[in-house]
Amino acid sequence: HLEITSSPRNTTTRLTGAAVFHSRATPTSNTHPRRHKMADRGASAPRGGGGFGSRGGDRGRGRGRGRGRRGGKSEEKEWQPVTKLGRLVKAGKIQSMEEIYLHSLPIKEYQIVDFFLPKLKDEVMKIKPVQKQTRAGQRTRFKAIVLIGDSEGHVGLGIKTSKEVATAIRAAIIIAKLSVIPVRRGYWGTNLGLPHSLPTKESGKCGSVTVRLIPAPRGTGLVASPAVKRLLQLAGVDDAYTSSAGSTKTLENTLKATFVAVSNTYGFLTPNLWKETKLIRSPLEEYADTLREGKKY
Repeated sequence: HLEITSSPRNTTTRLTGAAVFHSRATPTSNTHPRRHKMADRGASAPRGGGGFGSRGGDRGRGRGRGRGRRGGKSEEKEWQPVTKLGRLVKAGKIQSMEEIYLHSLPIKEYQIVDFFLPKLKDEVMKIKPVQKQTRAGQRTRFKAIVLIGDSEGHVGLGIKTSKEVATAIRAAIIIAKLSVIPVRRGYWGTNLGLPHSLPTKESGKCGSVTVRLIPAPRGTGLVASPAVKRLLQLAGVDDAYTSSAGSTKTLENTLKATFVAVSNTYGFLTPNLWKETKLIRSPLEEYADTLREGKKY
């Protein structure tokens, strides 16, 4: 330990280990007593109190805690329907999607599909950049192609372009939900067990691509390209042959053609569907009085 004392400036320097401390000697004379009291009072008072209790001390921490809560995930808001169909669905007047399909009612809110089909799964098939030539140069955006289905007879296809990939995917999922269609399934031979294939041969066309779907025996599987196979899996078809022609490397047109072919399954009625059915009024007509009251459920 080394101690050095210099008398002219009353300064003492102590060297202890690696730390150096400087302290100025306090004069013993000409010291005002009020200054000592104020210094003692200031040292004992909590820093940041400001004379208003504990408001100032915790203000910084409280603001930080609140800001952290705002940064978390926001809770999903409750669905407030804006269409007549949505109001009837939330009120429990419509029991299934089949009632909507029976009367060909347009679905404008994707929450209706979520309400009836909670098991829907979505899959992004492709994300590709697309460009547009402008005066300033090329403007690049991203196109997302999304399939959605529950493997129980419902499938949808959505395509959306946006500046950001995440925005394009979210919008494509919503479009796919709004385009969900029913898929009729059937048998290849005997009608034993659950439907496993398509009821008839169907075909669809988009651009130069033509896709033909052919029923197959039980256990055959899906004989198709990966994109067409995934669409049929989400539609709930287990066994099928496929035949395609044209520029099938264009994934978008191939999926669109397959989607058209799948949607045609309810366009042809086989003799077992020739039963006479009573004409039922549309839910919008049946519950017109309820809708006229303007109640929002």
